[in-house]
Amino acid sequence: MTRTFNWKIVVQTLGALLQILALFMVVPTLVSYFYNECDTGAFITSTLVTFIVSCICLHAGRHASKRVGEREGYLIVGLIWFVFAIFGALPFYLSGSLNFTDSYFESMAGFSTFGGTVYSDVEAQTHGILFWRSLMQWLGGMGIIVLSIAVLPMFGLGGMQLYAAEVTGVSYEKLGPRISGTAKGMWGMYIALTLSEFALLYFCGMDSFDSVCHSMATIATGGFSTQNLSIMEYSPAIQWIIAVFMLLSGINFTLLIFIFRGKPLRLWRDEETRWYIIATLIFTFILAMGLFVHYGFVEPDTALHNSHDYLMHGERALRKAFFMVTSAVTSTGFAASDYMTWPKMWWGLVFFLMLLGGCAGSTAGGFKQVRIILLFKNGLAECQRRIHPNAIIPAKLNGKPVEQQTINNIMAFTFFYLFITVISMLIFSAAGLPFDEAIGTAFSAINNVGISIGNYGPSGSYADFPIIAKWWATFVMVVGRLEIFTVLLLFSPALWRK
Repeated sequence: MTRTFNWKIVVQTLGALLQILALFMVVPTLVSYFYNECDTGAFITSTLVTFIVSCICLHAGRHASKRVGEREGYLIVGLIWFVFAIFGALPFYLSGSLNFTDSYFESMAGFSTFGGTVYSDVEAQTHGILFWRSLMQWLGGMGIIVLSIAVLPMFGLGGMQLYAAEVTGVSYEKLGPRISGTAKGMWGMYIALTLSEFALLYFCGMDSFDSVCHSMATIATGGFSTQNLSIMEYSPAIQWIIAVFMLLSGINFTLLIFIFRGKPLRLWRDEETRWYIIATLIFTFILAMGLFVHYGFVEPDTALHNSHDYLMHGERALRKAFFMVTSAVTSTGFAASDYMTWPKMWWGLVFFLMLLGGCAGSTAGGFKQVRIILLFKNGLAECQRRIHPNAIIPAKLNGKPVEQQTINNIMAFTFFYLFITVISMLIFSAAGLPFDEAIGTAFSAINNVGISIGNYGPSGSYADFPIIAKWWATFVMVVGRLEIFTVLLLFSPALWRK
């Protein structure tokens, strides 16, 4: 049976989502007005433009059939990131702080939680701009579509197809019979973690504005900071708090919810979560020992370096290591140290951690722990199959056999992941980047990490990133954020064939 493509529902859904974006734009507008800053007019204009376009889309899509098929679902999810990035760029562009290319790059880096910035002097920006950067990451962190599933029923819209296209890990878990209930539960946890971190940061001496911005960027695993040196100049207590919340944000949010339902063991019984926590602790110990031994390379503090208080040396090495490991593995991109000053052998560890990623169902980017687990287990199972060719030996996750289709999906994902990364490296190199920086930024873009090496390390920015490379990087950010297939399917003739 064939059916026509439901364009009206696509336009109507985009209109509804843009109306939500316009509503959130009011918040940085009020922040700019409160601080009596010159870009209030730019935010007001951006909000009005976004709202007017949303009304036009809703009107154009009126009387649309509520049927949302796979094609419509994938197109909506794929388009909304690019559409949001365009309208999210308006405050940057209209305020005159950035040109259009840089505005779009900054906006996409926010919504995709890439976190790399084109601002060479972040501290010179207005409160409205800084707040908008963090709010974009907070909205993009949990996923625009997961947000929309919780509120689209107000517009008479919604659907499992949107959730399935957005949550594109190896598996996703529903908390109840209704998908909107799952989305609301995840957002409830998201808000609770954000408020908890804000309270702790404020209590430990960070001012209220910075506490709000860093809390939103942390829970979203985004990495936008209000400071040029990220988290480097904050107190040890603040660095520990942010590191712990980065670790929590890398865990499947549906499993975190079970803690508050009185089922904390459900979290530890999950094999991916165990691998994630154990791997984080192991790599923290390895890096901490390395930094302790090579302490003179770790931004030496004169008074501390000349003392013989090894306990203080140990705490500092452990803190810097734990912060960097959690920041890299969750793709947050915050920095409590400039790892470019470390021995080069540790750069490789940082990039390996960027590849690992967090858990499926979290806000973290990267390859995801569950895929690595299944690739490893399938490799072991394949060795057994070679010995016993007639035996059926499936890879298992949480004690249950994993379908071969899932393994095939991971294999295909791995191929496209490496293929897009290599293509990105070649494009960045052709644009004029040194090869090491091209490699670093390619992995950073597809993993949504933000930080790289060289001029694009923790103390740098993407201000001088070549224009062609910027546009390609914004595309790769979305590909990585939606975990490849959602975007690639839009270019597949099979999806559009009736």
